[in-house]
Amino acid sequence: MNSDTILKRIWSSKVLYFMLLPCIAFFVLFHVWPILGMKLAFYDYRIIGDNEFVGFKYFKELFSTPLFTTVLQNTLIISAMKLFLIFPIPIVFALLLNEFRNGKFRKAVQVISYLPHFLSWVVIAGIWFEFMSPSTGAINEFLQWLGFPAKDFLTDKNSIRWVLLASEAWRSIGWDSIIFLAAIMGISPSLYEAAYLDGANRWQIVTRIVLPHLYIPMVTIFILNVGFIMNAGLDQVLNFTNASINSHIDIIDTYVYRVGLVNGQYSFATAANLFKSLIGVVLILSTHFISKKLTSKGAW
Repeated sequence: MNSDTILKRIWSSKVLYFMLLPCIAFFVLFHVWPILGMKLAFYDYRIIGDNEFVGFKYFKELFSTPLFTTVLQNTLIISAMKLFLIFPIPIVFALLLNEFRNGKFRKAVQVISYLPHFLSWVVIAGIWFEFMSPSTGAINEFLQWLGFPAKDFLTDKNSIRWVLLASEAWRSIGWDSIIFLAAIMGISPSLYEAAYLDGANRWQIVTRIVLPHLYIPMVTIFILNVGFIMNAGLDQVLNFTNASINSHIDIIDTYVYRVGLVNGQYSFATAANLFKSLIGVVLILSTHFISKKLTSKGAW
């Protein structure tokens, strides 16, 4: 396809491209442009005067810091829990929504499940604090009704990661199911008709028709989620953390925030964030090529 044909196609869809401009501007300003600032990891930053090139000095300090090992471990554990335990839930939820025959009821369930996605983590944390309060929370009242003692899950080191997992699932299950539900809605009705004529039951239709159509979006989203495995949820952790459990949920992002913005160690914090970004790139590329090799499907 020559350049003239491409330009004609762009011009014919100029309204759509114009609508896309704000998204492109946002991506460039907040995701592409900051990459240039990553060079600060190799310089000794000075507010006044020129920055001095120090090579891998801050990376050596980073890997020799005992706290960073703990932070990295927390990040991988929390991210792995979210990746492998939450990932199947939106798929199952989309399959269940598709089974509803009452259209109004299905739309009501969709709207209700989407709402948490639009709430900030400040609001969500407030809701969960009330929900899991050791004195008046619904969870502890239910446990006491069953004969168990009340427990403060938000200050318990063994429970806090599961609280993060549950609150993330509650927030994302409805929104993440949109892609899978859209793929299900795109299945040709003729396939269902042919299956019914052959005597297939609902389980066979789901396993032989619906799930194969979800294969590509499942692979694509899984690969992208693997690429974000080093992002364990800065906003969520900041709102749920406290002195009692901070050692179990202190992640790379909170570490970078505390070291860089709070303590002013900009070069050291940039080195930590660059390390996190490089690991993410390696993971997403590795997952993509492994998937292409084994299944011929990848992220692109």
